[in-house]
Amino acid sequence: MPLDPLPLNDCIYIYDEKYQKKQLNKKTWKEDPCYFKSVHISLVALMKMMIHCWSGNSIEVMGLMQGKIYEDKMIVMDAFCLPVEGTETRVNAQAEAYEYMVTYQDIIKQVNRPENIIGWYHSHPGYGSWLSGIDVETQLQNQKYQDPFLAIVIDPIRTVLTRKIDLGAFRTYPINYKPDILQQNYHEVIPSDKIEDFDVHSHKYYALKVNYFKSSLDSHILWLLLSKYWFKTLTLSSSFMNKEYLPSKLLNLSERINSIQQLLEKDESDNFSSTSHFCTQQSYVHEKKKDDVLYKIINDINDLANKEIHRISTQILKNKLFNMF
Repeated sequence: MPLDPLPLNDCIYIYDEKYQKKQLNKKTWKEDPCYFKSVHISLVALMKMMIHCWSGNSIEVMGLMQGKIYEDKMIVMDAFCLPVEGTETRVNAQAEAYEYMVTYQDIIKQVNRPENIIGWYHSHPGYGSWLSGIDVETQLQNQKYQDPFLAIVIDPIRTVLTRKIDLGAFRTYPINYKPDILQQNYHEVIPSDKIEDFDVHSHKYYALKVNYFKSSLDSHILWLLLSKYWFKTLTLSSSFMNKEYLPSKLLNLSERINSIQQLLEKDESDNFSSTSHFCTQQSYVHEKKKDDVLYKIINDINDLANKEIHRISTQILKNKLFNMF
């Protein structure tokens, strides 16, 4: 986990109401669409979100985060789930969720949790942490009416498989805003049925650097848990817990390879039958698009292969370690 550049002590948990009001009144983020550069998530909030997302299995779930701001940083102190379920890349809060949200905020104030709602999170089980078209529209509305607001996407399946937190934090650009440099918001394998949705909207938001922090009490509790359950890390197999993940990714890559192969064969046939071979701007753009698609497929194949090699190597190491006598 990346270390938090903020002071690593319990002072971060103190809520300075005067400072927060001053920052909210200044609204510096209105002047710079990329004002917020990083997000800092507490261990408690991270565990709550991860457990909630994992409990949804293949169904998308959604929740909200409480926190505060410090200069160009967004700090997530806590999180709570909402009674919302979605499918694929569509998850929206309904009337029941809004009622629950209001009730929760009223009750949480009674136990001295003054932080405001600072963002929302939801899961993308098995297809990565990025914003779909529906997510972009939701985040745009949130930033318009209750900024500062953050969107977090979690892939619980990839988190378990890779033993690395697959979490992305995003904010959308204002409508009609064109960034000077287009940011690559995601580098993992995206299913073929969602690539178009990703490509169409990927330029409408940017990713924030993600850091995590914990209190002294969190550190003590975490050490006690690791001392008791450390052996489970060695005995559990991530691939066994998600048997369908690897076959689905291989099938997805196969479909994409077949698709680009058909496109190449069609172009070759067209060029052979064509009497003119002059290079036009249109043909150049078409070739560039094919190259980009091929480049993405090759990168995705390499990424999946490296992860599988790492998984198999880990299993071999475990086998030698525990069966050497």
